[in-house]
Amino acid sequence: MSAHSLPEHEAVWHSLEVDEAIELLSGNADTGLTSQEVESRLQTYGTNELVESGGRGNWEILLDQFKNIMLLMLIAVAIVSGVLDLLALQSGNLKPGEVPFKDTIAILAIVILNGILGYLQESRAEKALAALKKLSSPNVRVIRNGRLLDVEGKNLVPGDIMLLEAGVQVAADGRLVEQSNLQIRESALTGEAEAVNKRVEMKLPEETSLGDRINLVFQGTEVVQGRAKVLVTHTGMKTELGKIAEMLQAVETEDTPLQQRMTQLGNVLVSGSLALVALVIIIGLLRGGNLQELVEVSLSMAVAVVPEGLPAVITVTLALGTQRMVRHNALIRKLPAVETLGSVTTICSDKTGTLTQNKMVVQSVCTSQNILKVTGEGYVPQGDFEVDGKNIDIEDYPEIPPLLVPCAVCNDAVLQQEKGDWIILGDPTEGALVTLAGKGGIEQDQWNSKLPRIGEFPFSSERKRMSVICQVEQIDTGVSIIPDVDPAISNLVKNNQNYLMFTKGSPELILQRCTQIFAGNSAVELTQEQREQVLAANERMASQGLRVLGFAYKPIFSKPPENSEEQYEQQLVWLGLVGMLDAPRPEVRAAVHECREAGIRPVMITGDHQLTAKAIATDLGIANSDDKVLIGQELQRMSDAELEKNVDHVSIYARVSPEHKLRIVQALQRRDKFVAMTGDGVNDAPALKQADIGIAMGITGTDVSKEASDMVLLDDNFATIVAATKEGRVVYTNIRRFIKYILGSNIGEVIAIAAAPILLPMGGVPLTPLQILWMNLVTDGLPALALAVEPPEPDVMKRPPFSPKESIFARGLGFYMIRIGIIFAIITIILMNWAYYHTHGGAGSANGLDPERWKTMVFTTLCIAQMGHAIAIRSNNQLTIEINPFSNPYLLAAVVLTTILQLMLVYVPPLRAFFGTHIISLPELGICVGFSALMFVWVELEKLFFRIIGKKNV
Repeated sequence: MSAHSLPEHEAVWHSLEVDEAIELLSGNADTGLTSQEVESRLQTYGTNELVESGGRGNWEILLDQFKNIMLLMLIAVAIVSGVLDLLALQSGNLKPGEVPFKDTIAILAIVILNGILGYLQESRAEKALAALKKLSSPNVRVIRNGRLLDVEGKNLVPGDIMLLEAGVQVAADGRLVEQSNLQIRESALTGEAEAVNKRVEMKLPEETSLGDRINLVFQGTEVVQGRAKVLVTHTGMKTELGKIAEMLQAVETEDTPLQQRMTQLGNVLVSGSLALVALVIIIGLLRGGNLQELVEVSLSMAVAVVPEGLPAVITVTLALGTQRMVRHNALIRKLPAVETLGSVTTICSDKTGTLTQNKMVVQSVCTSQNILKVTGEGYVPQGDFEVDGKNIDIEDYPEIPPLLVPCAVCNDAVLQQEKGDWIILGDPTEGALVTLAGKGGIEQDQWNSKLPRIGEFPFSSERKRMSVICQVEQIDTGVSIIPDVDPAISNLVKNNQNYLMFTKGSPELILQRCTQIFAGNSAVELTQEQREQVLAANERMASQGLRVLGFAYKPIFSKPPENSEEQYEQQLVWLGLVGMLDAPRPEVRAAVHECREAGIRPVMITGDHQLTAKAIATDLGIANSDDKVLIGQELQRMSDAELEKNVDHVSIYARVSPEHKLRIVQALQRRDKFVAMTGDGVNDAPALKQADIGIAMGITGTDVSKEASDMVLLDDNFATIVAATKEGRVVYTNIRRFIKYILGSNIGEVIAIAAAPILLPMGGVPLTPLQILWMNLVTDGLPALALAVEPPEPDVMKRPPFSPKESIFARGLGFYMIRIGIIFAIITIILMNWAYYHTHGGAGSANGLDPERWKTMVFTTLCIAQMGHAIAIRSNNQLTIEINPFSNPYLLAAVVLTTILQLMLVYVPPLRAFFGTHIISLPELGICVGFSALMFVWVELEKLFFRIIGKKNV
């Protein structure tokens, strides 16, 4: 068969025999491919590399920043202003001391700064694919031309014979040809931490899930133990890893709610501004106005309407939010995600380690005569044994200590204390057993001395049990050797029985090998009724979501020879059952309750058994005991439309493969849910990227999942997600607060500037573009930054999330800005009218001061009025006197500093010259402050009005 006639990867390799697979790929298990075949197949299939689809380059990202409609308008303003300055310079019409092009330079500087801020947020390129590529093995050992060769992993082709050994990364997908004790850790792909025992001879059904394809190996996984010969079946983008890379790149990233709202805001502001500019120019020309003056008025209006400081304030606000979230163990990778968290309606969470402690804890013990409940947290060897809700002393129950002893000695885990914390070295299940023994006073160190292990029959997936052979400690009295047996096991051994074999594993399989049961103080015949009672207890414990192990023992006279397990693991004495659970984190129950109160729906998605999942979910309040559990096989058979119908009613998904997560996220999003999704494996990356908020695990997560995520949980804790969601809501509330603060004044500025040439004779422009930039950046910017750290309101997690699709002007914000803008404008226009006539006639013009100072009075009034507005806007409903003024000291500092800076622009000569202001007298300054205070009074009166009519302010 030529390379060109090879199968195009359509074969279901796990359902083929080894010989069929080799024949299909024209391979040879002994000699491998020839050099010519390799070259031909490289041409056909390409190299064994993950291919990156074309994304935006850095220059494209930078240029995209300047497509923002508000920045485009500012660029146009800068160009027109520069042209006017150039004409004035050429005609010699510049005023004495006036710096040409300063407005143009200042505006362009703001444009460039905003462009850079946007670029820095967006340019952090997705590195998930780069992290995926790290999972590809650089070199691999193959058989080619009948010889062993080390080749670059990228040069592997389908049909190659690849050799694996402990410690190597698998370089391509393949079908096992030979293996010896092969174990592969596939957690990166499947999310399951336990290594998988691989087998060659298995021929599996076509529908077998990825994690159960034990006759295949996959690129990016790690060989833990053993060796193997593998037929390469898939390379490059056709591997399971390649499919993930393809899904990852196929996920389209949408703008966050904040980005969408800012785009909407820009469109409204610019279109409104252009309409007003056209209106002012038309009315001005109809009244015989000077075109150049009207153009200057238009430029000032255009600059006034654009909140130049807003992008910087939002960026700083989000950055401060990330700092606060880090203190809650949530690391934000993408800045807009801070605010996005506040819109979350559904949190899809893994079970293990996120909702639970990732620590197996024994909950129940069942002996021949009693069922006991065990208390305690984690691996701390402290807890009580309860019967019928009452604490008991286990010394009064002689069948309990013999069950606890094998928990300690038939065990390879080690329990130790580090820096005050109890930790397990080894398997968590075995760790739970050591901890249980410790709670009963059976300390592992002591018992390893009392019953030293001299042999074992190790656990295997086929046997589903393990046995250890322990020598009973003896004392030589000088006359005879007598056993010195601890009371805990004194009833297990008889004369001359110097060895005890303890067996643990699958309860059903161990019970089959038992002929006796330990009851009271001795072993008695195991009746059929007792067998049925044990099996019923096992089923009952399993239905509660517990992982159940059975224990038995056998006294023997001599050490068994190797490979004699079938002979010796017979006629055992049944000891009892131990049921354990990956216990819920104590703080998660309160976090789930807080979610419910906040209108957020928690959903559990796990690869674990449905009974275990339901037990945990019910305990935590995620679901009710009669709620439906959707398992992976059912999900696999569902169409997208059927899944979409179910997602609103299913809160538990069990036996789910990580690739199912993508479908769940998409189904929820089609139902207009705003989804946060947790994940830790490579296979989770597409779902994390698809989710509105992708949350990776900081402790157990792979680099790929972290790079695809928006947020990383440093403690892998569900409660951290809820705390971060609360912070997101606070950030969004504060962003709305300073947007209405900034834009209220901007609207007032625009109306006041537009009114000047209409109301004042030969009045010109009251504010230059540079002065407007000062107001928008400094006067508005500093208090806005202080408002960004306003503490949360008490009901922030007592209400449903606001719709991520709601307009930035929703819930009365737009009406507030227009209303306050009009009040701003009325106050400013009255002051402007008075100031103009005051400085152009009578005493006001006879005091030696410049008549143009009326413009500075308008400038000063607008700036100081904003300070009163900032103080009043801290709360929508509480009066300022009802709020602790020092709960936000940054605002007080910002108001004082901004006021001082504004006065410096008026009274410090170099600043006065640069900003084109004029000295005003102290009485005139007092009048400006008086007019400014009216803004504060108005906002406070509004609060009183809304309180009287019983309506909440926006």
